Amino acid sequence: MTATAANLPSTVRSYHVSTGGGIDGLSLRTREPRTPGEGEVAVAVHAVSLGFRELLVVRGEYVLPVEPGVIPVSDGAGEVVAVGPGVRRVRPGDRVTATLFPRWLDGPLEPACLPQLGGSLDGMLTELAVLPEDALVPVPDHLSYAEAATLPCAAVTAWNALTGDGRGVQRGQTVLATGSGGVSLFTVQFARLLGARVIATTGHADKEQRLRDLGADEVINYRDIPDWHTAARELTGGRGVDRVVDTAGTLEQALKSLALDGHVALVGSVSGDWSPVDPRLLFGAAATVRAVAVGSRAQFVSMNDVITAHRLRPVIDRVFPFDEAVAAYRYYASARPFGKVIIEIG
Repeated sequence: MTATAANLPSTVRSYHVSTGGGIDGLSLRTREPRTPGEGEVAVAVHAVSLGFRELLVVRGEYVLPVEPGVIPVSDGAGEVVAVGPGVRRVRPGDRVTATLFPRWLDGPLEPACLPQLGGSLDGMLTELAVLPEDALVPVPDHLSYAEAATLPCAAVTAWNALTGDGRGVQRGQTVLATGSGGVSLFTVQFARLLGARVIATTGHADKEQRLRDLGADEVINYRDIPDWHTAARELTGGRGVDRVVDTAGTLEQALKSLALDGHVALVGSVSGDWSPVDPRLLFGAAATVRAVAVGSRAQFVSMNDVITAHRLRPVIDRVFPFDEAVAAYRYYASARPFGKVIIEIG
């Protein structure tokens, strides 16, 4: 079905960002829908998922360009309702998500791939999103829209961190995930499925058992044990861990916890702090440190194959209605959620 005005709603509501205005800068607007053009698809968005990136966008702190008044949120899932001319990969009725970098289909990240949903391109916090056909990825059959909305940023980042360096996690290796945010929870789940022993860190006693229930073999509370890298080495008989997925910006401790020829996937710093690191730590561990910027569509598809094969289900903390999107942002920013915060639409 090629898109026509008859296939689309008469009006569409969308949230927009006043960059640097914080959460209070979000505004809800009503507009006419845009008909998909050549190679484009109209998706009725049913759910979106918040992540730390979204806080950086509204605060004006995101590392990549953000267009004034952009529709925020990179992560969403919905149903194809109309397609533009030349579309071949999807059809109306398909359940889909979209890659955060719509032009990054495979291979290394290139400058031409940097435009991103919810930043330089309109994102998913809208009733109807018009997206490039090439950006779309099918939703695994066993997942709800809310569950599928958790995947594009946090899950793909975790998958890339574990598999995207050319070697990947090997069965029997030890993986350490810092913290209990969205990327870390997916890291625990994926590393377990890949046959690794999993160590997780958290600063909250109430999350320790939940991390074990999710698949962590060992949990280190870094408030009780500030030198958590020492505890990690003790748990590995002094050898160290094979891979760290660092979402906390604790690179020095990550390197100190690492086995020889180990790998650190540096995802970010939730505190915003970036402490200097002695280069001798890199040489002492013969370490590889790789900054991870989400992942390609090919990595997303590969990850979904594993999610489907193992019937993996993402962890959801709380669901908000579309009209309470601002409250969802505030909750995400202040409530230490365990799992993803979802905004359902329609």
